[in-house]
Amino acid sequence: MRIIENIRLALAGLKAGKMRALLTMLGIIIGIGSVIAIVTMGNSLSAAMTDQMGALGVNNINVNLRLRTPAGSGGGGVTDRDRITVDMINTLMDRYPDDIEAVSLTHNAGAGTARYGRLDANVTLLGVNPGYMLADNTTLLEGRFITDRDMQGARNVAVVSHRLVENVFPDRYSVLGEEIRVHTHDRILTFSIIGVYEHEAFAFMGPMANQDIRTNMFIPVTTAQTLTGAGRNFQSFTLVASQTASPTIFTADVERFFERYYGPESRFEVVAMSMESMLDMMTDMLSTVQTAIAAIAAISLLVGGIGVMNIMLVSVTERTREIGTRKALGARNSAIRVQFIVESMIICLIGGIIGIVFGLILGMAGANLLEAPASPDTFSIVIAVAFSMMIGIFFGYYPANKAAKLDPIEALRYE
Repeated sequence: MRIIENIRLALAGLKAGKMRALLTMLGIIIGIGSVIAIVTMGNSLSAAMTDQMGALGVNNINVNLRLRTPAGSGGGGVTDRDRITVDMINTLMDRYPDDIEAVSLTHNAGAGTARYGRLDANVTLLGVNPGYMLADNTTLLEGRFITDRDMQGARNVAVVSHRLVENVFPDRYSVLGEEIRVHTHDRILTFSIIGVYEHEAFAFMGPMANQDIRTNMFIPVTTAQTLTGAGRNFQSFTLVASQTASPTIFTADVERFFERYYGPESRFEVVAMSMESMLDMMTDMLSTVQTAIAAIAAISLLVGGIGVMNIMLVSVTERTREIGTRKALGARNSAIRVQFIVESMIICLIGGIIGIVFGLILGMAGANLLEAPASPDTFSIVIAVAFSMMIGIFFGYYPANKAAKLDPIEALRYE
């Protein structure tokens, strides 16, 4: 019997028993739908993470001082005398003038509440230098950023977010020059606003991105160090590599440079890591988790395949007399076998297509909930279709072979 006729017979059989066919497909639908949804959401998160990390600067290199321990962790016991000095950083810049575009220095001065009249907003006082603007890819909407003169004089000036301006100065066209008070746990500080930057929330924060979240208030790093009583040295800083420099090669050069200050006999070591390598590590980690979850979800495909085999065995039993009649009229065993395999494949293929549509809808809904760009994987969809057909062949062969081996005389006598 031709393949087209087998397909027509299979579709007619499914149409005659719609509910039974749907229940048979359910395991396939759930399995493939779950895998497609997980892959789509995983790709969406990866794309959002790549965009966010890229916005922070793919050429950024984070340099950290840490205790020389087997685990390479810990920061306890580090004094200001042990930390990286500004002179070291300046020497590094002089050594690699063509590879360094900017240096970002930061110091956290704690959290507080910025108030102007009766209105307020939550802020984090973050001390920065001029290089921070390039390293963080900060967009200035109004005014200017922190300068070297602000740092030299440890001035009480601040660059605030547009979110703070919306909350605290809702009716003001410009806030430059305004004095704003920041209430911390132990003092009240006054800063003069010199600039406004655009605050960008992480894309995968979802609805939280639209809430009144805490934003950074940038002040000179020397001012932040004075407020906290910290020294003038740094335990970490960020380098912005130039476009001509290779982040991987330059990262190794930076580590070798600091070996002159923190040699093998020192309790400390300087470790540099490029944003590119960090992004690769995070992407690999997310892919591993995504694959593990998808593999667990794929177990339901096995259950669905067993369901297909079960219903095909029932179908063989119900159609024993039909099989006997066809064999008595000269049908070969191969024709009987192909008929039931095609029917099994049609069941799995239709279930797979429904599962793909279900998975895409669920995955896009999840990506939309996370406010991440939906990224369906075409390769996964093709694999899902092929896999559903393979399930039909694998789990349909045994019932088809059983039907093909029926004795025509016994089949005709079957009641």
